[in-house]
Amino acid sequence: MTWEPGDILDFDRRARTIYPPFEAVVGLAVTHRASGFSGKVIRFDPGDALVLRSPIGSERLFALVPGAFAVDGKAVSLVRPRATVATGGRKSTASGSVAMLGRRAQVARASRILVEGVHDAELVEKVWGDDLRAVGVVVERLDGLDHLPDVVDAFRPGADARLGVLVDHLVAGSKEARLAASVRDPNVLVTGTPFVDVWQAVRPKVVGIDAWPSVPMGESWKEGICCRIGVDASAHGQRAFWRRLLSSVSSYADLEPSLVGAVERLIDFVTETEG
Repeated sequence: MTWEPGDILDFDRRARTIYPPFEAVVGLAVTHRASGFSGKVIRFDPGDALVLRSPIGSERLFALVPGAFAVDGKAVSLVRPRATVATGGRKSTASGSVAMLGRRAQVARASRILVEGVHDAELVEKVWGDDLRAVGVVVERLDGLDHLPDVVDAFRPGADARLGVLVDHLVAGSKEARLAASVRDPNVLVTGTPFVDVWQAVRPKVVGIDAWPSVPMGESWKEGICCRIGVDASAHGQRAFWRRLLSSVSSYADLEPSLVGAVERLIDFVTETEG
């Protein structure tokens, strides 16, 4: 993480200009005017500074200089939020977005986001469910990536019906990469992570381990993980561990940046052409 200086403005001119104070609640989307860096507020550091995280997961530290930031295109002076927020104030969703209180779920769009299996779907729902309902995007399971070409053909993607696909183990030379390449279409976006399984997209510290153990090729990955961290490796034990892992995730901050960036790209893709 690097320190970025405050907005490079003439101090005399700044003194003559009134930049309204704006509470920098966690999840607020802002732009640092001098550098052009955009992201969501994730935390405050000691002193007058805050940390922003971009959609691809990079984090940068900025000073809270008057007029240094823009919210919805308007220059403001970000300030620490008050200890308590009155009813109707801003709240954050688990994805870090600003929750729109009282906003009803939207009618489902034609566009969809596809995920590989039930665990992927449950994790996306846990962190991005509120956001997806707000924009009317439905997440559907493939129950195996091998079905992807047939599903895309049957869906018939178009400008008003886009498909976003979230894939595990999307690395050069993998079966997943070959399947992703087979469905190239301007209205289909495939993103993913390098992880063998979505479990790895949860930061290991969430369940009290330093790192996910390495499991040799040819060995069941989930079973191998359970054996190496001292968890019941039976099918029942694996299900129990997943429930524990999922319940330990409270927000996007508990996930690896590659997954956060992949999901947010998909949400942007399937909503950008529809009103």
